[in-house]
Amino acid sequence: MKIEKNKVVILTYTALSDGQTVDHAPENRPLDYIQGFHMLLPKFEEELEGKEEGDAFAFEVTPAEAYGEYDPAHRFDIPKDSFTVDGKLREDLLVEGRIIPMLNGAGEVCMARIVEIKDRDVTVDFNHPMAGKALAFSGKVLSVRDATEQELREGLHGEFLPPEEQHHCRRHGKGGCCHHRDEGPEGEGCCHHEGHGADGEGCCHPGEGCCPHHEND
Repeated sequence: MKIEKNKVVILTYTALSDGQTVDHAPENRPLDYIQGFHMLLPKFEEELEGKEEGDAFAFEVTPAEAYGEYDPAHRFDIPKDSFTVDGKLREDLLVEGRIIPMLNGAGEVCMARIVEIKDRDVTVDFNHPMAGKALAFSGKVLSVRDATEQELREGLHGEFLPPEEQHHCRRHGKGGCCHHRDEGPEGEGCCHHEGHGADGEGCCHPGEGCCPHHEND
């Protein structure tokens, strides 16, 4: 059976950037998805189209085909008091290099990396952690099958159900933001939505990560 729209695909893969492994899904924790549901990078699905169980694959993805070029405009200072929750400054969130969820002026959740902590301001970077990076994928297709009617309706893991009915959201591998559009380093998530900017309005509730839904282009 070939990989095509509405097929459930299970595969292994390794993703490299600048010769370093940034994400992987081994046989004991493979990636599974429904082809054509736009949950993965479009180029990833395009390269897998037509392959069959047992096929190996290897291809490269340019920055434009992955997470875009790095945009300096998405790095800026915000007041330190934006990190106040219930009247208390969340010092535990202010760790350089940490990725945290924040709200922009439209009320959307955006993931920001803390770059520098100053006396009154905090430098944050809303670029996707893999922005500007080319990726090289290789792996093997383990199985291909028809998706059930329930899976087509609700998603492979119930991701199309109302939030209160979702049982879990799966992640595959650590460190990469590679296969799922919104997943982030060390499983912390990167819900990188358009529309973020200097009107960002502080932290959303403390927490690590978010479900691996694709970016809303």
